[in-house]
Amino acid sequence: MDALDLLLNRRSAARLAAPAPEGEVRQNIINAGLRAPDHGALQPWRFVLIEEQGLERFSQLLQSAARQDGLDDAAIDKARQAPFRAPLIITVIAHCSDSPKVPHWEQVVSAGCAVQAMQMAALAQGFNGIWRTGAWTAHAQVREAFGCREQDEIVGFLYLGTPQLKAASKVVAPDSAPFVSYF
Repeated sequence: MDALDLLLNRRSAARLAAPAPEGEVRQNIINAGLRAPDHGALQPWRFVLIEEQGLERFSQLLQSAARQDGLDDAAIDKARQAPFRAPLIITVIAHCSDSPKVPHWEQVVSAGCAVQAMQMAALAQGFNGIWRTGAWTAHAQVREAFGCREQDEIVGFLYLGTPQLKAASKVVAPDSAPFVSYF
């Protein structure tokens, strides 16, 4: 797939099924994340892969967090089901360092770039995914389960698998004028 075509026509896929990327394809996805912009060579990313029994463990974690927050039964059930939207989830954590040269926000953005690169690498190899965020990324119980330190941030959960809906081949590009100005 041509790189420019890939970038200009990227879209997330919310309905994902097995198979998940594995072997060399999965390693390419991880390696793409490791090539994110990295000011100061801090490597401010950590990737936690969730699959198979890990999906059930993640489901139990989200269900427990929802109960801890006093959510209603429907929200608890939604939390319980969330991990089963894809056969593989990569939790991306901004593993931030104290640096006089590279501020915290820049390290978080770098981890965000890693997510984008990994999703694009999945798409280039015939898979797809969706980058999910939300309240669980900041939830104390979830952060603890993923070994986050106080300065770390979960920047998202990258759900990956085989897309179940056929996407249109081309995305209609928005008018760029409202987003661009000249200094």
